Amino acid sequence: MSWELFYTKQAQKDAKKISSAGLRSKVEDLFAIFKKNPFQKYPPYEKLVGDLDGAYSRRINIQYRIVYQVLKKEKAVKVLRMWTHYE
Repeated sequence: MSWELFYTKQAQKDAKKISSAGLRSKVEDLFAIFKKNPFQKYPPYEKLVGDLDGAYSRRINIQYRIVYQVLKKEKAVKVLRMWTHYE
């Protein structure tokens, strides 16, 4: 059984930037991992703290990241950002 993906409004806006930056295929590869197992060890992920406590981050490339939450009970992944969490 696969995990379901949900996107915030901000993540939907970020998707347009991702496409124009030519990073869509990398993001789709990460989404495929999320659907199988959001806790897969590779590529590595970071557990975030502070304002984003409870969220995780994976690199799209050296500059950009996907920030997401894992909702275990719902077996869902909520994508919060797909650009950077430093803005």
